[in-house]
Amino acid sequence: MTTQQLTEQIRQKKSFLCIGLDVDLEKIPQHLLAADDPIFEFNKAIIDATHDVSVAYKPNTAFYEAYGLRGWKSLQKTIDYLNQKYPEVFTIADAKRGDIGNTSTRYAQAFFEDMQFDSVTVAPYMGQDSVEPFLAFENKFTILLALTSNSGAFDFQTLSVGEKPLYQQVLETAQTWKNAERLMYVVGATKAEYFAEIRKIIPQNFLLVPGIGAQGGSLQEVCKFGLNNQVGLLVNSSRGIIYASNQSDFAQKARSEALVVQQEMESILNQYNL
Repeated sequence: MTTQQLTEQIRQKKSFLCIGLDVDLEKIPQHLLAADDPIFEFNKAIIDATHDVSVAYKPNTAFYEAYGLRGWKSLQKTIDYLNQKYPEVFTIADAKRGDIGNTSTRYAQAFFEDMQFDSVTVAPYMGQDSVEPFLAFENKFTILLALTSNSGAFDFQTLSVGEKPLYQQVLETAQTWKNAERLMYVVGATKAEYFAEIRKIIPQNFLLVPGIGAQGGSLQEVCKFGLNNQVGLLVNSSRGIIYASNQSDFAQKARSEALVVQQEMESILNQYNL
């Protein structure tokens, strides 16, 4: 997928919603546990109910790894279903990988070539040679952790490195790497006051924004400082949508919650003439 295709989908659906598929068997409706693959059946129902108001889906791989081989099979079935049934949707493997070059190449092959995700989240701490192997894949995107939504972000990410915070150094340095046009960045909604400075450094890159909904981030504040002329945002919601109900109506309730977010997004896009 290209950024142009992603932007066209955003304009068509009047939405920049990303839904996180973070499946916990203790939270899904109990009747699904009788299925051969309850994780996939849960994901399939959520996707079918929300695909017209969501432009992206983001499975966090930890929620699948926790169940061993059967979890990985559920993840593969989920991405296969998305690619076959809804190929216009942007897919994100939230894996937070990053290692020395030859290892990163294997990670990239796993998510881009074998599983056929459009993008993967990557940690920047090991630097250029740990990230560029991901950037070598055409029409695939590396989503670099920049300023995350958790409280521990202040342990390192906002500390000064010379005359600037570390997260700003990450943004500036990453722009010098080969194929940097294939970079997106994670910036948490709970850090909305930082978006204006971030947009000065990376005005055109897409930002993946977790932290609205259950984590308390403000969509209005994020958009005030984070939108660009191509929208440039993918705002993620997970628990607030997929766990809106744990009864047989879970998919319909998930759609209702997704529609609330999508309608707010549509209003914001109209407000900014986007």
